[in-house]
Amino acid sequence: MSTSGTDAVAVAVAPAKRPPINKYACACALLASMNSVLLGYGRFGCVHCSSLVGHRYDRADISVMSGAQLFMKEDLKITDTQIEILAGVINIYSLFGSLAAGLTSDWLGRRYTMVLAAAIFFTGALLMGLAPDYGLLMVGRFVAGIGVGFALMIAPVYTAEVAPTSARGFLTSFPEVFNNFGILLGYVSNFAFARLPVHLSWRAMFLVGAVPPVFLGVAVLAMPESPRWLVMRGRIDDARRVLQKTSDSPAEAEERLLDIKKVVGIPEGVSDADDVSAIVRANNKQGSLHDGVWKELLINPSRPVRRMLMAGLGLMFIQQATGVDCVVMYSPRVFERAGIKSKTNSLGASMAVGACKTFFIPISTLLLDRIGRRPLLLASGGGMAIFLFTLATSLHMMDRRPEGEAAALGAVSIAAMLSFVASFASGLGPVAWVYCSEIYPLRLRAQAAAIGTGLNRIMSGATTMSFLSLSNTITIAGSFYLYACIAAAGWVFMYFFLPETMGKSLEDTVKLFGKDADDEDVGDSRRHGPSQKPSTELSAQQ
Repeated sequence: MSTSGTDAVAVAVAPAKRPPINKYACACALLASMNSVLLGYGRFGCVHCSSLVGHRYDRADISVMSGAQLFMKEDLKITDTQIEILAGVINIYSLFGSLAAGLTSDWLGRRYTMVLAAAIFFTGALLMGLAPDYGLLMVGRFVAGIGVGFALMIAPVYTAEVAPTSARGFLTSFPEVFNNFGILLGYVSNFAFARLPVHLSWRAMFLVGAVPPVFLGVAVLAMPESPRWLVMRGRIDDARRVLQKTSDSPAEAEERLLDIKKVVGIPEGVSDADDVSAIVRANNKQGSLHDGVWKELLINPSRPVRRMLMAGLGLMFIQQATGVDCVVMYSPRVFERAGIKSKTNSLGASMAVGACKTFFIPISTLLLDRIGRRPLLLASGGGMAIFLFTLATSLHMMDRRPEGEAAALGAVSIAAMLSFVASFASGLGPVAWVYCSEIYPLRLRAQAAAIGTGLNRIMSGATTMSFLSLSNTITIAGSFYLYACIAAAGWVFMYFFLPETMGKSLEDTVKLFGKDADDEDVGDSRRHGPSQKPSTELSAQQ
């Protein structure tokens, strides 16, 4: 009895040390994530500088557009409705970009899709900056929106496919960090160019956005292609070289390669020769990586795929339906309701929202691979619900008290807003993108991620374009009560439907949602030897 007790103590050794961050994989993730700078700058880059031009909030200005939008209104003589459409429609345009990116990333590859995203955004920024009238400005906005959709979808997918398992959460959260860095660049751009002549100021704000894509497009060419895309194309040797550089050890590189080959449909024992390319082409001919993807996702999904879609799409819906984009975009109006009337104070408070979001995102970045996805999501969702309820209650009470007696409530509302942003940034903001980039099987990943990104953009556009109408109908406090209820429902959803994915390879993550027929076929082939089906397909191909 004592001996077994001694053995039990001996077995309880300290856990193995975490391997250091793979520098090559980290560099790839950094370059890929820089595409998200375009998203942050393009969506919010010219939205938060109202105090610089003496803008006053009233019911006529239903979009609360500021920064470049205000200068455009004066220079081009456009209406408030046109400003509202211009500001919110980029989310709809990015929907088309994200869906197109799902196709091009499987056709051209992940890397060239990022180059395409940079080129599209560069063209859009030039069109907007040089537009002589509202019509061409809207064309530029459309082109830039397509580029934003490309960048939104491809950066998390590429990073997740390149990153080693030990650091996948950390590296895949980089796009959200750079997204918020782009928002901060927008603040700086507004401040720097606001004092130029009216006909130059807003053009300069947009033209500056054409500079980063040039460097990004060139830098991305120095990156390797996704090893999973290379295997799908039968380029096994190229995939092995990339995995050897981005894995924590040679053994992990070989293990990752075997897992990818298994998922693609290459049986064990097949050499890395031309017959592998032929097998992959035969599988592609069946439509497993093209036409059949949409059928498997939307028309006849298996039970595991349905569970994946429920988890991924539900998480994307919750991320935007809780109104975070409304808080970022319309923070000056909320601060005004909280008692901040001064132009300088309003600008400082609005910038505090962006700074708070950018400061707290690295917290989740550092914790993703230490405590897991679920704890961060649940803590974030719970905090968001609590602080939204607090914000709504303080604003509601302020409406019922004289202005001079509401100073304390104003401070509470500002603290609640910043705490809400901090809760979002430390969990749901970056973790949603990480989670949705790692739960889908390889054959469905690009298109499934594109659908999720599209839903995310639809919800972002719906919330930001309806916020003022909603607040005029049920008051600003009522709007935040609604968002608080959505956040609470989202917490329940995340608790029951999102399994933990930390520490699992992308191929193993899929198994958390159950097995489908393909998994069973692969299991049979591993137990009884390679299936004869690929050989038959190979003969037919030849």
